[in-house]
Amino acid sequence: MPECRAAQPRADSALAPVAFAHLPLGAVRPTGWLQDQLRIQSEGLTGHLGEVWPDCGPRSAWRGGDGEAWERGPYYLDGLVPLAHLLDLPRLLHIAEPFIEWILGSGRPDGFFGPAVNDDWWPRMIVGKILTQHAEATGDPRVAPFLLRYFRHQFEALPQRPLRDWGQARAADNVLSVFWLYERSGEPFLLDLAGLLLRQGIDWPALWRDFPYRGPQMRFDHRVHVVNVAMSLKFPAVRCRLSHDVDVERGNMAAGMAAIWQNHGQAHGMFAGDEWLAGTAPTRGVETCAVVEGLFSLAILLGTFGDAALGDRMERIAYNALPACQSPDQWLHQYDQQANQVRCTPVKRSGWSNGPWANVFGLEPNFGCCTANLHQGWPKFVSHLWGRAPDGGLAALAYGPCTVRTDIGGTPVAIEEESDYPFRDEVRFVIRPGAPELRFPLHLRVPEWAAGEGRCTVAGEVPVPLAVAGWHVIDRGWRTGDTVTLYLPAAAERIRRPSGGVAVRRGPLVFAYGVAEKWRRVRGEDPVADYEVLPAGPWNYGLLPDAGFEVRTAPVPRQPFASGVAPLRLATRGRRVPSWTLDGASAAPPPTPPVVTGEPVEEIELVPYGSARIRVTEMPEVEG
Repeated sequence: MPECRAAQPRADSALAPVAFAHLPLGAVRPTGWLQDQLRIQSEGLTGHLGEVWPDCGPRSAWRGGDGEAWERGPYYLDGLVPLAHLLDLPRLLHIAEPFIEWILGSGRPDGFFGPAVNDDWWPRMIVGKILTQHAEATGDPRVAPFLLRYFRHQFEALPQRPLRDWGQARAADNVLSVFWLYERSGEPFLLDLAGLLLRQGIDWPALWRDFPYRGPQMRFDHRVHVVNVAMSLKFPAVRCRLSHDVDVERGNMAAGMAAIWQNHGQAHGMFAGDEWLAGTAPTRGVETCAVVEGLFSLAILLGTFGDAALGDRMERIAYNALPACQSPDQWLHQYDQQANQVRCTPVKRSGWSNGPWANVFGLEPNFGCCTANLHQGWPKFVSHLWGRAPDGGLAALAYGPCTVRTDIGGTPVAIEEESDYPFRDEVRFVIRPGAPELRFPLHLRVPEWAAGEGRCTVAGEVPVPLAVAGWHVIDRGWRTGDTVTLYLPAAAERIRRPSGGVAVRRGPLVFAYGVAEKWRRVRGEDPVADYEVLPAGPWNYGLLPDAGFEVRTAPVPRQPFASGVAPLRLATRGRRVPSWTLDGASAAPPPTPPVVTGEPVEEIELVPYGSARIRVTEMPEVEG
């Protein structure tokens, strides 16, 4: 990877330090099933979007054409660029190149850039994130001076042309790029610019402390738009770095988490918003844009504050809500997914603020923002699996098969993380330092659900119990081939939901009753036709309250999130509930217990949420 002075953070930053510093793009690369997931993405829509969707093709104004000039080109690049570098695929780099070159060549003498027909600050916030990733991966020396000219222009222009609308709601994303440049240039005005941006943005923590949006929202406001809310989660982390008020902003983060998830949280780990915040009912939608933006915000929060529970939340979203919103080949997606999703049909759903096509799988269901933005989900999750700790060591922030390559005090080191997690309970690390012995601390996240049950074995020594959730630190000299094995046993547990139903969770995975699926094309042509998905069998089952769960495993396939091939399943007992039927286009609320049904007891299998596009996640408990 080329070296670039502009890509190296300074040691004398005036910003508050973070708990775990982000490693540059490319330091962490996927392996195993996670690499397969990104390769499927590259073979699907991400690798071909410009061929089937003009808004991100050659006519895009973000590569010099006369087409779409607002957010869609930048949204696409924000996922395409990291995916291309994580897989090191020349074909994807070739797709990104004309966008990057046009953007870097579009700067005006005053520093402003981009399509002349659009002067909105918001899409340029996305471009800032794209260019910083590009610079980290390539060492491109043009990025830092380009951003410096632009930020000087922004600092001078904002008092007369302040943030508005989307930019006002998403100011924290602008500040991320400002901080990136400050840590490499030391320009004092950048700190003033960051403060100005945050003052002009929505004060999200003030909203969370007296949260007024406690149920489904019925009209638009930027403060209830679900993607804005997902992006707002990073606001305390960003402001903390400027203010140094770590305790205050950690409290703001906790207030935001409580307000949003208590009032709108869903069993799969995200919060509901079928455009606007939508409450806790299992048939309310969750927008795909919110899933990927929520994941990125949580990664920023985890890196800044270091709270291990944020890693638990990241994994729950990444391994459940993220795969569920796309077809297994990653060509098609939903605008909105449902926890209890028994029909994906082009029908208006009760209470939803989105249109009838939002629930189908297609190229551009409902609106094109998710078509452009979904691509960042897996790549950014992978790039934030590891971080650098303040003691100079490395931290495993979330678990998944990957390899991290970096240096410790100038000595190269690689760590191979070998695992089929989250489908298996063991994670194995092989340490390979570039010296006969290299001492550094290794920080391993202990999930809340594994505390008291997990074990850690180092180089064949006696296993050490993982007594409490948080961080397990191993500080020692490492030799090539040393291994660390984490055993994180997970027990299936029932989670009582506000609907009265129960959800089943085992470790990071949420389980659902997966119904056989019937896919039917309703418009368009393959591979980007619109499909409705219907149940090919009954879905209205309840769980026996005293039934246990038998864990069943199978080999992990190339695509573990496809129907019928789940590598981990839970067998249990239940009964059909014939009185539980549809309410319009969706499942009715789970029946109120005690639920009496004369149907026979059956063995039923629950599968990972992301493996089932037709599913029931919140189920009633029925009398045995």
